[in-house]
Amino acid sequence: MTDTPNRTAIVTGASRGIGAAIARRLAADGFSVIVNYARGRDAAEGVVAEISAGGGRATAVQADLADPKGAATLFDAAEAEFGGVDVLVNNAGVMKLAPIAKTDDALFEAHMAVNLGGVFRGMREAANRLRDGGRIVNFSTSVVGLKLPGYGVYAAAKAAVETMTHILAKELGPRGVTVNAVAPGPVATELFLSDKSDEQVAGITRMIPAGRLGETDDIARVVSFLAGPDGGWVNGQVIRANGGMV
Repeated sequence: MTDTPNRTAIVTGASRGIGAAIARRLAADGFSVIVNYARGRDAAEGVVAEISAGGGRATAVQADLADPKGAATLFDAAEAEFGGVDVLVNNAGVMKLAPIAKTDDALFEAHMAVNLGGVFRGMREAANRLRDGGRIVNFSTSVVGLKLPGYGVYAAAKAAVETMTHILAKELGPRGVTVNAVAPGPVATELFLSDKSDEQVAGITRMIPAGRLGETDDIARVVSFLAGPDGGWVNGQVIRANGGMV
């Protein structure tokens, strides 16, 4: 990406966790940021306040990515507020674990609506509205490779995201738009830690050669690279940021 003024990034699911860290990092990199949230308005406004206090520009925008109109809402807001969009970070997601035999239709549909449908519609909107030379960063998971029990539906949606990432990278390459995915390993967020015992968390941590859970800033730094000028020759890739957990 060329180093032009008024660069704008949309970060979905940015009111907390990894998304909030990405929003703060991209603002520090000079982007104006759309901080998307579905329900956590106060948390999203808090991220905006942090960015503003640091001299950056950001706006919180409510949109449920399970809604077919959600992605368009974010692009409309970005264009109205900042004039256009250069980067889309498809971070929003849900994760409820269950063995496949115990996964009911409601759980399946909830995962597909956000983790696949929301990302697909974000990519489609970006393919039509992102400025030339832009960046799309999708989110997958290292569980696609690890294939851990209980993650069947979650990992299946993310595997589909990886496939679309590879294909869209080829479709948008002539415009200088890169499309990549980040596939984190276990990161110490509310999404990961909820419903897990201390024993379960300790067991997962032992699987990581680095000897610790990831931090949100570990992932934000990878996104910063992909969204910035140094990442321009990286395209159609899945980066498994997981401390060596394979």
